[in-house]
Amino acid sequence: MTGSEGPHREPGADARAVGSASERAREDEERAVEQALALVGGSGRLDRSGGAGGRPNRGQDSRGHRGTRAEDVRADRSGGSSPYDGGSGSNAPYDGRSADRAPYDGCSADSAPHDGRSAPHDGRDGRSDPGESRSSAGTPYDGPGGASRDGRDDDPYGGSPAPSASAAGATPGSGWSPLLDQADPGDPAKRPPAPPSWDRARSVAARAGRGGPPATIRLPLDRALGHVLAEALGALADLPSFDTSAMDGWAVAGPGPWAFEAGAGLLAGRGATAVLPDGTAVRIATGARVPPDTTAVIRSEHAHADEARGLLHARRPVVTGQDIRPRGQECRSGEQLVPADTLVTPAVLGLAAAAGYDALPVVPRPRVDILVLGDELLNAGLPHDGLIRDALGPMLGPWLRALGAEVSGPRRLGDDAGALRSALASSDADLIVTTGGTAAGPVDHVHPVLDALGAELLVDGVAVRPGHPMLLARLSSDGPYLVGLPGNPLAAVSGLLTLAEPLLAGIAGRPAQDPYRALVHAEVPGHPQDTRLVPVVHRPGRAGGRDHVAPLRYNGPAMLRGIAAADGLAVVPPGGVRSGTEVEILDLPWAPATPWTEGCFT
Repeated sequence: MTGSEGPHREPGADARAVGSASERAREDEERAVEQALALVGGSGRLDRSGGAGGRPNRGQDSRGHRGTRAEDVRADRSGGSSPYDGGSGSNAPYDGRSADRAPYDGCSADSAPHDGRSAPHDGRDGRSDPGESRSSAGTPYDGPGGASRDGRDDDPYGGSPAPSASAAGATPGSGWSPLLDQADPGDPAKRPPAPPSWDRARSVAARAGRGGPPATIRLPLDRALGHVLAEALGALADLPSFDTSAMDGWAVAGPGPWAFEAGAGLLAGRGATAVLPDGTAVRIATGARVPPDTTAVIRSEHAHADEARGLLHARRPVVTGQDIRPRGQECRSGEQLVPADTLVTPAVLGLAAAAGYDALPVVPRPRVDILVLGDELLNAGLPHDGLIRDALGPMLGPWLRALGAEVSGPRRLGDDAGALRSALASSDADLIVTTGGTAAGPVDHVHPVLDALGAELLVDGVAVRPGHPMLLARLSSDGPYLVGLPGNPLAAVSGLLTLAEPLLAGIAGRPAQDPYRALVHAEVPGHPQDTRLVPVVHRPGRAGGRDHVAPLRYNGPAMLRGIAAADGLAVVPPGGVRSGTEVEILDLPWAPATPWTEGCFT
């Protein structure tokens, strides 16, 4: 029955509709991520409805990595040709991609009120606001954690408060949920799966990087710094290889006083010496070989030499073996010194040299190509006439080097699908990083080009803000991985730390960074459903108080001002964190000052 009040609705129907949608979304996320994790480990490709497609497992690639499987989350295409596969035809270049399946985009509602009716489906599922994927510099929209569409800051730290139902696009009492609007109205089974959580996306990337045994190369000591050991290092000789003096002083035999002769004594680097008779002493330098039958070494400051009588007296009791480093004290030949997967630091280089190594077996640095997309980007000068500066090209190379990669100079391709496809097909890198073009706009070519190349999507969108349109794919079983970063700078940083950092760590054989917890001295608003990554800076405690982190302003997707002053990112769970509680922290690569990694300073 209907009337002026609209259709009659059963009490509680709205709540059940929203609740069931939320449950379906959670189930979709769990199923999608579990499938992705399983596929990275080697199971078959999935079909578009989430079932097993039955494609056989691929072999290992040229680096020794086993080909990983991926969830095929590509939307159904019509049968015509596409500009991405080299054919001709009039089909739209892209009709159904979306990486932003979360219902809330951090913006105030600026559309007409929802009347409870289903909106027409246009083949898109709300991947993202095109601004987050396209822009490589500032844009009017900063999304969740930044300014709203009209440029206002909603909180002191640049974040946005949790939206009301109307702010998220739902009208209270209408029975409509943003989650429901993502579904295919004709077939619920074809509804796109929810994107994986931030933690699970990182797990998928890390597991992909560890997909097989890494390659091994041998580098001389002067080039091995910052690499990861491919094999354990065993001692090639006893350390020390003979009994040596630990101090400058006197080598003595038997009880004192001891007779001595004037002279230079025993110096480091000299050969074997004669037996030292009882009751005698000889001057000895640090590191010099101790004569046979030596009882102890007396430090110079603990002895008195009577030059006139030629006798040495001890100023304190002498203990047998004192200040002598016996042969093999540090290690015996064949003993393991350093395990495999250890980062080669200056100390490791020193130990290896002492143990007799001239070169080390290490994992080669992952090679990375950077492809900058977008016709709107300038390489120099001030923004003008709708053009903006490319912020990601200058930033990504040093950042990736700080993560231990060997990086080629950025290539600027503009919005050219053919150039993108050619660059992907010809790359011999381990990882290709693209900027922008991961959403569903008319010139967002990353997804359709990946489809045309037969790439496998391991992660297609992540429940994180900023950066939700990020993706991880593998072009072929023996080809490179691809991390597609959103075009907005802070969103791209989010993609680097979410997908590129754990992937590169896995390829290089080093452990990925584990977040740790720190006290936060301010309330940090959260997204209703997604993780937020917020730039923070560490502050020392006052008057004996605990060290803590402070969130920084200017943390919208298009902003770099906050991250430029930060030394970490707070991993803010849905709903936010209260002041005085702890939050997970990811350090930025340069936060622990380690210039020997060569990444941050070269």
